Amino acid sequence: MTFVKTNYPAKRGFDSLFNEFFNNLPATWETANEGFASPKVNIHETKDAYHLEVLAAGRNKEDFKISTDNGLLTISYEKKDETKNDDYKTVRREFTFRSFKRSFNLDETVDADKIEAKYEKGVLKVLLPKKEVVKPAAKEINIQ
Repeated sequence: MTFVKTNYPAKRGFDSLFNEFFNNLPATWETANEGFASPKVNIHETKDAYHLEVLAAGRNKEDFKISTDNGLLTISYEKKDETKNDDYKTVRREFTFRSFKRSFNLDETVDADKIEAKYEKGVLKVLLPKKEVVKPAAKEINIQ
């Protein structure tokens, strides 16, 4: 962002309106399209595994579904319907929990049978262990 001092009040008003609109555009766009938003994901790699972290605060681990099929890892969250309570009136609602579904192609080195997941502190953590590479045993060859 550039800071420019101006002595023209009309220009300053237009510039601030222009900057306010375009600086807030991504947030406005994301809010308008919340149904299409999917959670942010971090993927880390170590020599033994990939570590996938899904930012999913405020959800219940029972509502997540993780599956693999033909080299595709799918993580989904199904929003449960809230029960209505006439005695409890929401005055303002700024956060919502939407259903989502994310899919990732699994690397051929991932051992799909050993995938593990846990949900802690608002982050769904998925461990994708790599297959053990079997090295051929050393063999000594006799010279005849």
